[in-house]
Amino acid sequence: MLKASDIMTPSVITVTTETSVKELAGILTSNNISGAVVVDRKKKVIGVVTGSDLIFQNKQLHIPAVLAILDSYFFLESPDKMGQEMQKMAGATVGDIFSKKIITVQEDTTIADIATIMSEQHLHTLPVLKDDILVGVIGKKDIIKTIASEPTSEPTS
Repeated sequence: MLKASDIMTPSVITVTTETSVKELAGILTSNNISGAVVVDRKKKVIGVVTGSDLIFQNKQLHIPAVLAILDSYFFLESPDKMGQEMQKMAGATVGDIFSKKIITVQEDTTIADIATIMSEQHLHTLPVLKDDILVGVIGKKDIIKTIASEPTSEPTS
C-alpha cells in the first residue's frame, strides 16, 4: 500500500505570517498550488493557508440574526463569529487569514488514512512530518493523480 512518502511533494512552498495576502495569491497562482504551509521563524509548522482563505476575504459579510423580545436582544448566532469573520476579511497578511488548526501526517501514513483525514476534516493541504520536521506536503491533486495512475482491473467475461 502506498504511503505519504510515495505521493508527497518533497519541495514544500512555505510562507510566514508576515507574507502579504497579495504575495500569497501570486505564490499560489505561479506555482499552480491550492495552499501553502505556514511556518514560524524556526521553520516549525504553525498552520496552513489556502486559496479558500483568500476567497473568504471577498465574500459578503453575514450579519447574525437577532431576536428582539420586550426591549431585549438575543443573538441567534454567536456575535464573536461575526467579529472573527470581519477580521479575516480585512486581513492583509497570512497571519490574519491562515488556519491555525494544525493537522499533519507522518511519512508512513497510508493513502487511505490521508484520504479519510482530508475528506472528514475538509482539508486541501496536509503537511508531512518526520520527527517534527517538515519533509513534504500532500494536496488533493496528489491523491487524484494517484487514483488516476492506478491500474484498472478489467471485468472478465
